[in-house]
Amino acid sequence: MFMRESDGVYQFGSKRIRIMCVRDKIQIQVGGGYLSLDEFLDQYTPTELQVLERKDPMRRMTDRIALQKTLQGRAMESPNASPVRSPKKKQAI
Repeated sequence: MFMRESDGVYQFGSKRIRIMCVRDKIQIQVGGGYLSLDEFLDQYTPTELQVLERKDPMRRMTDRIALQKTLQGRAMESPNASPVRSPKKKQAI
């Protein structure tokens, strides 16, 4: 998700960041501070993925269809797994 714009400046999803190498470690300037690459990815990747999902309505639709097909497949595999169960018949003694 990193797109290079110029020397040390990258676009990460909707964020523009500066990346530097300090003492053989990658540092990313965000706002007024710096984060390590791992910290940056842990903090910003989930948010950027949500932004991408909102911008891609076809993906949401295909994900819904895949989920529906999965649920239908499971229901066909195990008919007793239905959330609505028929009442048991009383046996005569």
